Amino acid sequence: MPEQGSLSHHTPDIENLLVLNPKTSQFANCVPSKTTKHEKKHWKRNHDKSCHRAESKFKNFDDIKHTTLSERGALKEAARCLKCADAPCQKSCPTQLDIKAFISSISTKNYYGAAKAILSDNPLGLTCGMVCPTSDLCVGGCNLYASEEGPINIGGLQQFATEVFKAMNIPQTLTPAVEQNSNQPSYTEPKIALIGCGPASISCASFLARLGYKNLTIYERQDYVGGLSSAEIPQYRLPYDVVDFELTLMKDLGVTVETGRSLSTDDLTVMKLKGEGTDAIFLGLGHPEPKIIPAFEGLTQEQGFFTSKDFLPVVSSASKPGMCACKSNSLALPKLHGRVIVLGAGDTAFDCATSALRCGAKRVFVVFRKGFTNIRAVPEEMDLAREEKCEFLPFLAPKEVILKDGRIAAVDFVRTEQDDDGKWIEDEEQTTKVKADFVISAFGSGLYDEKVIQAMQPLKLTDWGTPVVDHTNMSTSEPGVFCGGDVAGVAETTVESVNDGKVAAWHMHVYLQALRGNRVPSSVPSLPKFHTPIDDVDVSVTLCGLRFENPFGLASAPPTTTSAMIRRAFEQGWGFALTKTFSLNKDVPTNVSPRIVRGTTSGEVYGPGQGAFLNIELISEKTQEYWIQSITELKKDFPNKILIASIMAPFIEEDWKTLAKLSEEAGADALELNLSCPHGMGERGMGLACGQDPFLVKNICAWIRSVVKIPFFAKLTPNVTDIVEIAKAAKEGGADGVTATNTVSGLMGLNASGSPWPAVGKEKRTTYGG
Repeated sequence: MPEQGSLSHHTPDIENLLVLNPKTSQFANCVPSKTTKHEKKHWKRNHDKSCHRAESKFKNFDDIKHTTLSERGALKEAARCLKCADAPCQKSCPTQLDIKAFISSISTKNYYGAAKAILSDNPLGLTCGMVCPTSDLCVGGCNLYASEEGPINIGGLQQFATEVFKAMNIPQTLTPAVEQNSNQPSYTEPKIALIGCGPASISCASFLARLGYKNLTIYERQDYVGGLSSAEIPQYRLPYDVVDFELTLMKDLGVTVETGRSLSTDDLTVMKLKGEGTDAIFLGLGHPEPKIIPAFEGLTQEQGFFTSKDFLPVVSSASKPGMCACKSNSLALPKLHGRVIVLGAGDTAFDCATSALRCGAKRVFVVFRKGFTNIRAVPEEMDLAREEKCEFLPFLAPKEVILKDGRIAAVDFVRTEQDDDGKWIEDEEQTTKVKADFVISAFGSGLYDEKVIQAMQPLKLTDWGTPVVDHTNMSTSEPGVFCGGDVAGVAETTVESVNDGKVAAWHMHVYLQALRGNRVPSSVPSLPKFHTPIDDVDVSVTLCGLRFENPFGLASAPPTTTSAMIRRAFEQGWGFALTKTFSLNKDVPTNVSPRIVRGTTSGEVYGPGQGAFLNIELISEKTQEYWIQSITELKKDFPNKILIASIMAPFIEEDWKTLAKLSEEAGADALELNLSCPHGMGERGMGLACGQDPFLVKNICAWIRSVVKIPFFAKLTPNVTDIVEIAKAAKEGGADGVTATNTVSGLMGLNASGSPWPAVGKEKRTTYGG
């Protein structure tokens, strides 16, 4: 203990605060395991392995997805993305979402740009961000899958960006180009009907509305909209306000929805719709009826038997605020208790299992015919059920239901096995009895209602009573009738249903325009992107009499090494570009490819969080003729873009005047005088050598002012004592402005061997970088 009044010791209260600070220990730590086992319970966050029951989930519909991200988490995750040139994630997405583009926008906090990229290709982008089986699709193709950190959480990033946009409460609008054409008869006259208000129809209607069609009506048999997204995906995975948000965006474009209307001989039929003048029909009614095996035929809910089609819609209606017309939870949750058996191995089965816990079940058994390696559900679904202590019973097929006092008491199962030919068989000699109070069958669904099947006449049907569909354009055997979603036979997920609607929308557009004699090049779909009033904001800037359509441009640097690169930038929407600095032919350097290394202060961070780059690079090695012709070509093809010629010469009046006049005559909008390049040009009396002397800067600017009328800017070097003095000299010489600044000179890295990094050639030559 320190002596009382000792000045070189902290007081006891300060010592208590500092006791947890890291200290160098003189001895090894030694604590009995029994003590640690007891103490760790105070802070252990996951469940003990010995825990057989999870905490009660009764009526708890809070978000349980592991993929949900905060802003901090989203920015860290986006920074990991490699932005692969030939991105396999995009190729694995049914809607071909530009994943690296929206992740790039997130990494720079351009959340609206990210949401726009998502919703342009997928009108149900928020729904899919929450429920997509990403491990089977985009995430499964991520090149980081084999890395220590694992693949990018693409679904979580997609959910984050679209949730941010959802909170903005901004309506969807038509693009200006579509708005101009949308009042033409070929867009106002066609009458379009869509059957079923699920993901496929919402997607199809959204894209048709973006194309400019005015008369779009969706008919939905239920009194709620959203289809399977609303009825069968639980609140804790997909809240109803998400579906409502996406439906509102669709309605912003004028699409109407009529509930209580169905495809049936009692209501709407294909022939009736056509007879009423409907030009095009989209069938997106899904698989509305459950598949029931013989062992469960005749059983009722009162006896404890549910199908997923009975169970999940009631759970959703009772737990999703706003789903029913009264905007409140009108139905009570199914009253379960005791032991519940869920039959099936798909996503729906696991949704039933986790929902059963929220309806009062104490123990839930998920029983399936095959093994764990054959489970159809995505790993995320199965993991959630496992974490909530659902129990899995593989290799069992239901044989007989045992009733007691008129209610389900148990189910007899037989063992299933796979023979040498790969066929699954049931072994009647191996039986298992599982006690149960309730059974929920999730063995799939189909289209079995004869009234619905007859209402599709005269369409050609498959043996299963569904339309025969050309999956390249989603058309049926009847001209003008298209199909998508579950009933079309390919889509097994929400995102695939969305894409069915997207593909169908384009080919419906081609069909409708052909009816009116307008030819559309159907081989090259050109669906308008998502658009809002934000996109109509004028961000143009006027500088020195030049109108920049937007303030985003490319500096004179590696991105403008060639005029072809500048062309690509203009095509992608950049507002302006500066050429790579060029000189007269007599001063053209012999260049090497730019040497660029990551700044040493960045640690292991790559991407937007990068602290700095160091580089060695000279001016362009291309001739004056190359750049003069390039300027002429680019200004001819992009008259509204601003193109600035970046030029450099030694302190020779005629050289500067020649370059300036050639550039102005070629069509350059302005000039940039490179008086600041720190890499190897100063030794020639150019660049940095000129820019550090106010006298030289003033004279060069005066020479340029005497021969050109276009604006010009002096590019300053920061490698001076007082940059203001240099800027004043440029102004006195007649410059219209300055570029502040060129690169800051910096030392390169040095390896332990004494060799520099980066270096050029076998001799490992280097210089100051910037």
